[in-house]
Amino acid sequence: MFRRHPLLSLLTVVYLAGLAWVTLTPSANSERAFSLLGRLVDLFQRYDSTDWVTWDRAEFIANIVLFMPMGVFVVLLLGRRRWWAAIVVGLLASCWIELAQSVWLPDRVSDPRDLASNTLGTCIGVLGALVITWPAAVRDRRTQARTARQAGV
Repeated sequence: MFRRHPLLSLLTVVYLAGLAWVTLTPSANSERAFSLLGRLVDLFQRYDSTDWVTWDRAEFIANIVLFMPMGVFVVLLLGRRRWWAAIVVGLLASCWIELAQSVWLPDRVSDPRDLASNTLGTCIGVLGALVITWPAAVRDRRTQARTARQAGV
């Protein structure tokens, strides 16, 4: 798998390293105010029309976006037929991250809602990968059918 797709494998490793850095490094809650996401939430909170954008909602959406590549990469590495495995991998990765945060990172907050948002992000990534690879799958099926007809099978 990794030898057939060296660039995709490299991108997956880079993504996983970034995911580990974002989720498994100590982060004090006081840093929230200085983060990009915290600044965006503060900006939205200034206006009545966007004051519905809260830290919890922004964090939920950020977790979805953070896990979308997980679904894409796993589908591309394992193939379209194993799309369900990408969802399982995303869920297990999210469970492991939440467990690690609760056990080894006392300044991080382990939240069950993160499991939902991370898995939702993985599912969206899987759907995106299936849509992106649809034309190639149709082309491959047509080629296989044509080859079978020509062989008289």
